[in-house]
Amino acid sequence: MTFTEEDADGLLLLQNDALVISLNVLDFKFKRVLVDPGSSANIIQLRVLEQAKLTGNIIPATKLLAGFNLASVTTRGEILLPTNVEGVMKTTLFKVMGRNIILGRPWLHETKVVPSTYHQLLKFPTPKGIKQIRGDQSAAREMNEILASSSKGK
Repeated sequence: MTFTEEDADGLLLLQNDALVISLNVLDFKFKRVLVDPGSSANIIQLRVLEQAKLTGNIIPATKLLAGFNLASVTTRGEILLPTNVEGVMKTTLFKVMGRNIILGRPWLHETKVVPSTYHQLLKFPTPKGIKQIRGDQSAAREMNEILASSSKGK
């Protein structure tokens, strides 16, 4: 799989945006899912599972996850959920935490995804050829604005 300059057509460049996509989990479409190749876990927010009435499916398994800044967070359990991207279904193990949905290396490797933050694009093989998912630059920028404004209030 290769990326070309044409893959960056339509993007607001010069950019340093996170790679944010939409993802279908069960019958729900999540519009702000962070793709983080640096994350060693897939993460889903407990509040999302409460709204979807899936808290009964949480597998009790607390784990200590350390961030890049060496801060540690304890998970509230794990849950297996079906994910669907471009017609490719995968059962994905998520760690339940108080954060938004993050797709880390476990999902990237299972789906054989190659991400490019520069091109704001994911590419992955399927039996019908290479599929791609375009990142949502405006959603990434909205998330950055929210983070920046909330950190100013501290």
